[in-house]
Amino acid sequence: MTVDVLDGLAHLHTGKVRDLYAVAGDRLLLVASDRLSAFDVVMAEPIPEKGRVLTAMTSFWSEQLEGVADSALLTCDPAALDAAVPGFASAPWLAGRAMLSRRAQMVPLECIVRGRLAGQAFAEYRASGTIHAMPAPRGLELTDPLPEPMFTPSTKAAVGHDVNISFDEACAIVGPSLATRIRALCLAIFEVAARRVEAAGLVLADTKFEVGLIDGELVLCDEVVTPDSSRLWPAGEIVRGAVPPAFDKQPFRDWLAAQPWDRTPPPPHIPNEVVEATSRRYVEAYERVTGRSLDDWYGHAS
Repeated sequence: MTVDVLDGLAHLHTGKVRDLYAVAGDRLLLVASDRLSAFDVVMAEPIPEKGRVLTAMTSFWSEQLEGVADSALLTCDPAALDAAVPGFASAPWLAGRAMLSRRAQMVPLECIVRGRLAGQAFAEYRASGTIHAMPAPRGLELTDPLPEPMFTPSTKAAVGHDVNISFDEACAIVGPSLATRIRALCLAIFEVAARRVEAAGLVLADTKFEVGLIDGELVLCDEVVTPDSSRLWPAGEIVRGAVPPAFDKQPFRDWLAAQPWDRTPPPPHIPNEVVEATSRRYVEAYERVTGRSLDDWYGHAS
């Protein structure tokens, strides 16, 4: 998938999932592909509907978080996009997976909030009793709730792996004042998102935000509380100390980790049944969290 055929757009960046283009008027076009990455490697097989899910969920959360956090997102509406992006209507495959956003000065941190103990945080806790080199209560097990949601940043690596850091280390990177503002914003967003997810019968175990500055104000950028950036667990199926079922990317990571692969390109072939199961899980995550049908989102094939 490419939008290079559109007039007046300059390609800025291709990430593991998204393609980024410059639009006149200091705007950006973000296109969420169906690419799937794991262990910092992009898989060869796309996951149908994944890009539409990520875009639709981000749009949903920008609505839900109004008054809590400003967003760089301007619109996902194909009609509005066609008015801003020359030739957009001639590329129907972009509908539902493209976002017009304001350009922000990105903060060089991955802004992670954890409500439950899982993933890399659990591995560190088991080894050293800390979470991102910060003190943590004793006696916790996998999936246990933390006493309160915890802001646990990491570096944002241009290449290679992000590195988990403490809040003090984040202060050293962006300054104490900005780091404190970022922490407060991300914790406030997590509180709202966790309540909404809980009402859908799920648990938001953790999630990762991207934030930037526009005219000195912090704004949410890129994807927000999606299956790519979050752990979403069915509340009634969490067993202390056991890996829970999930409506996110973790079941795919678990399948991939069981394959005879050294986590360097090329990745192993993904069987059709795994591709289809992953696609279904992404769609169900969107529909359970939002209470909406993905069929009603832009770009549905009639």
